[in-house]
This record gives sequence, structure tokens and C-alpha cells, in this order.
Amino acid sequence: MAQTQGNKVTEVVDGVVEQVDVSKHPTASIEASDLSLADIERRKSHPGHWALFIALMLVALIVPYWWGRFLAVKDAAWIVANLGFLDPKGVALISWTVTIMAMTGLGLMVADVKKWLWGTVFVVGLAAEQFVAGMCLLSFNFWNATYVMYGDSSGLANAANLGIIAAGCGVAVYAVLWVGLLVCIKKESKFNVLTRSWASFLLFFVIEGISLAVVLFGGLLNVV
Repeated sequence: MAQTQGNKVTEVVDGVVEQVDVSKHPTASIEASDLSLADIERRKSHPGHWALFIALMLVALIVPYWWGRFLAVKDAAWIVANLGFLDPKGVALISWTVTIMAMTGLGLMVADVKKWLWGTVFVVGLAAEQFVAGMCLLSFNFWNATYVMYGDSSGLANAANLGIIAAGCGVAVYAVLWVGLLVCIKKESKFNVLTRSWASFLLFFVIEGISLAVVLFGGLLNVV
């Protein structure tokens, strides 16, 4: 049986009576309340804000894609005439950048749910990526669709699609490697530093940089 004296407690440890220090709080750090912990967390959850964010995300996912696709169908000649001066590598870089912007915003939003800035970055990046995907007719056989729509100028649309695909493949590779690190590396291992947040983001951008380099310098822009 333990007996408290001041901020020490007397108890039996391995058959020996000892006095052990305990924390002492002369005043309560939490005010008395009839609310349960579940009630407090429910008040902090702000379901209305999350409902608004989900609605904005769906709008950013659907509307820009169909707007870009509408422009591709109705104004393909205007697009070719005004954007034909662009370089395929530059177009691939732009589409890759907006996709990475969306993915980075999503990752930071998951890591820090209290910062709505990251949610804004995610929605804006997603809208930009979907607009580019719609205007370039991104699909499983986009090279046929872009040739039908843009003819000999389809290389720019193909380059934009390759930039988006490269970013998506980079995310997939990163996810597999990160989960593998979490499973294989023990907590006491010195390699556990690789699972830290800063190391994870560094790994993410390294993989994405490699995927972009494959598109820009691997000859893919000349294939499709």
C-alpha cells in the first residue's frame, strides 16, 4: 500500500520499502467541466469546414477537367495556333509541377491538419492538374486521342500527359518505399532517421526528380 507524503510516495519495490518522487500539481491545470473528452473533440472537429473542403475538392476534380476537355474539342485549332511555340520539355515540366504541387499540398495537409494553407495548395494544384489533363485528353490511350484532336501538333499534349504520369508514378514508388521502410527498419536502428518527416519529404522529391528526368531525357517525348 502506497502512502503519500508531500510530493513523495512510499511503496514497496522488489520487497524493499522506498520513497519515490511523484509529480505534484497544487492547482488543477484543466477547468472543471461537465463535457466528456468526446464532446470536447467533437466541438473541435468543425464538420462544416470539412464538408466545404470536400465539396471544393470535388469541384476542383471535375470542373477543370471537363472545361479543359471542352476547350480541346471546340477550340483545338486555337490552342495549336497560340500554344504551338512551346517546347515539349517545358510543357512536361509544367504539368509535372502542378501535379507535384497538388501531391505536396495533400501530404502537408495530412501531416498538419490544422493548417488550411496546405488544403488550399492541394485544391489549387489539383484544379490546375485536372485542367491540363482535360485539355490534353489524358486517358489510357491518350496518344490516339491527342493525334485525332491535334494532328501533327499532338506532341505537346503528349508531353503534358507524360509529365502528369511521371508525377503519379513517382508518388506510387515513394509510397511503396516509405511503407517498406516503416516495416523493415526497427525503432532502435540508426536507419530509423529515414522515416522522419524531413527525410520522407526529401525522399519524395528525389524520386519525383528522377521520374521527371526519365521523361525529359529518356527519349519518351519522342516515342508518343
